Amino acid sequence: MQRLTSARWIAAGLALLAAMVLFMAGAGTKVGLWDFRTGLGMLKWAAYLGVAAAVASLALLAVLRPHGRVLGLLLVSTIVGLAVIALPWQWRRIARAAPPIHDITTDLGNPPAFEAILPLRADAPNPAEYGGPEVAAQQRAAYPEIAPVFVDASPGTAFQRSLDAARGMGWEIVTADSARGRIEAVATTRWFGFKDDVVIRVAQDGSRARIDVRSVSRVGGSDVGTNARRIRDFIERVHAAAPAES
Repeated sequence: MQRLTSARWIAAGLALLAAMVLFMAGAGTKVGLWDFRTGLGMLKWAAYLGVAAAVASLALLAVLRPHGRVLGLLLVSTIVGLAVIALPWQWRRIARAAPPIHDITTDLGNPPAFEAILPLRADAPNPAEYGGPEVAAQQRAAYPEIAPVFVDASPGTAFQRSLDAARGMGWEIVTADSARGRIEAVATTRWFGFKDDVVIRVAQDGSRARIDVRSVSRVGGSDVGTNARRIRDFIERVHAAAPAES
């Protein structure tokens, strides 16, 4: 019984270690302590530790039937262990459902090209050039809703709405050329600090303005759906701005 009682601290330690590894996986990558591949690998080890913590805590709850502080400690260890398991599992599930692409655009036939941002991604493993018909086909199958945005306004108004939306999403604006209808920006993911590049193109289309946007990851074969979500959020912000200006 003495050993079983002492084991509660081992379970709690496993839960704490799992949470720390999970946090450091992203934080360490974001500040440049290690490569993103190392950070992603740490997610796997965090999940293993989370499983160990949850199993050990549940077993001790069943055997000891504790009360008071011991009960609270084991319950917290179980919850932390399960929470640590959940995040990598959810990420893996999303990754399996997403196509293995990292370049999403509203214009598959003529994607907006990067200019000002090219020096910033000179060392990026992923090229700035569009991948062509194969990438377009995968995007079309996975994200059929990603399409050009048409605004019943002048190109100047559409440009300002686009710029406001980009700033509202926390992107770092690299260039904003209203005369050419071009915006280039860098979006940084919150947890791992991945740098993704965005280009927005605004042009006249009959009596309306057309907005096209492209979001490209600098690293990784798959973006786990991040670029598509980013573009959807951007489009929603642009549309939401329209009533306020009418």
